[in-house]
Amino acid sequence: MAKVKKWIESSEEKPKPEYDEAKREFGMAIGKPFIQLRIEVPTGFEDMRAEFLSLETDKDFLAEVEDLIKKRLIYEKRDAEET
Repeated sequence: MAKVKKWIESSEEKPKPEYDEAKREFGMAIGKPFIQLRIEVPTGFEDMRAEFLSLETDKDFLAEVEDLIKKRLIYEKRDAEET
């Protein structure tokens, strides 16, 4: 949060990467934590560029990813409890 305060108090022009980092930190501090993933089109599926790019806003796909994340977190929690 110190970075955000420093960012707000400073009046000089900011480089974009520094702005993005401060914006992300601020969002994490006041809202739910989140992650961003960079996923490249799998090898052999380059001809499905439009379909691949449409997944970014596909509600069914995003629900599947969220379900996968839940399963993974449950698995990691159980694994940590067993060790």
